[in-house]
Amino acid sequence: MKVAVYNQEGEEKEKIDLIKDIFGLKINLDLIHQALVTQLANSRQPLAHTKDRSEVRGGGKKPWRQKGTGRARHGSTRSPIWIGGGVTFGPRKEKDYSKKINKKAKKKALLMVLSSKLKDNELIVVDNLKLKERKTKEGIRILNNFEKIINQKSVLLATLGSEKDTTQVFRNIPKAKTIAVRNVNIKDLLNSKYLFISKDGVGEIEKIFKMN
Repeated sequence: MKVAVYNQEGEEKEKIDLIKDIFGLKINLDLIHQALVTQLANSRQPLAHTKDRSEVRGGGKKPWRQKGTGRARHGSTRSPIWIGGGVTFGPRKEKDYSKKINKKAKKKALLMVLSSKLKDNELIVVDNLKLKERKTKEGIRILNNFEKIINQKSVLLATLGSEKDTTQVFRNIPKAKTIAVRNVNIKDLLNSKYLFISKDGVGEIEKIFKMN
């Protein structure tokens, strides 16, 4: 399997071989969906919280005597049927939304998304992502050189530690997001149309997943 390598001017310089077991997997949409749902669920932080009858204030005193008033009997204004009382079956911040997925399945799903990027010509490999100057206009210049391919679609730039300046340069550019190569995940890959990565970054991905 081969992919074109471009320079920062958008000119094709060479082609490199990719490992088929990483970039050439058959796509299983059900597995990708399972991995995505798991990631979203595990990152969910429940904020909505209602108080049940044991948590609301007041209501310690019986509102009126049991008999003789002609009204329904009540023991506390904390009851859920009272305005201002506790809530029954409301959202609780203690709720655990997390899901589980096998490590091998999670890894395979991620590799399937990488494979689909290559198959759909959405993987853009450049010889390097080192910048001439640390300014937003430099990032815009690079992306403009690939405008025929990108066509104003969203881009995920996967960077190495040696390319740390890239994060600052691209963070103010609409539809561009940076992420460390070691942190590449299904959610960010699917949220972006194109994966923009250096030749060394591809090697790092292959190294990470060959080890695992």
